Amino acid sequence: MLLAGEEWAARFEGFRREAWRLETLPQYLMPQEEEEFAAFKGGARVDPLAVSDEYTDRLRRQVTEGRSQGRVHVVTQPLSDYLRFEFSRYYVPHALAGEQIRILDVTDQVNPLEGVQDFWLFDRSEVVLMNYHPDGRQINREVHEGDPARFIEYQRIAVAESVPFEEYVKGLEL
Repeated sequence: MLLAGEEWAARFEGFRREAWRLETLPQYLMPQEEEEFAAFKGGARVDPLAVSDEYTDRLRRQVTEGRSQGRVHVVTQPLSDYLRFEFSRYYVPHALAGEQIRILDVTDQVNPLEGVQDFWLFDRSEVVLMNYHPDGRQINREVHEGDPARFIEYQRIAVAESVPFEEYVKGLEL
């Protein structure tokens, strides 16, 4: 089953304990980010403390409700322009709002998740595969119909092998 629109948004309102994401790409080409990303590449910077949007508001609310959201992003250095943009525009304000963001840098090590695609895991029971073209353009979101056990193991590996976002970006110029 493919997910879009309200069905997709409902996953973020309906989870009870945890929503978790694995990100593996160096860029995600999202049409709604084009203008802001172009400005970033042109030298404009985002004040992450000034970011207040529906996503960050929802994160804050979920934290007060005892629900968590987290992710691990697998990266290599040098960081792509998009990753520097994503870190400053999204990760900093989302971390401040309570999202548990971690980074798995595989620049000088074997990637323990080589070949694993992006996915969301909701309450350790539902997996949504995030399908992308190699350049980061999204194809679709697809509910995985099988056992979530291997995705729970991917989450365990990702968390164990990664470091907190705040630790990773110390000293990096975003």
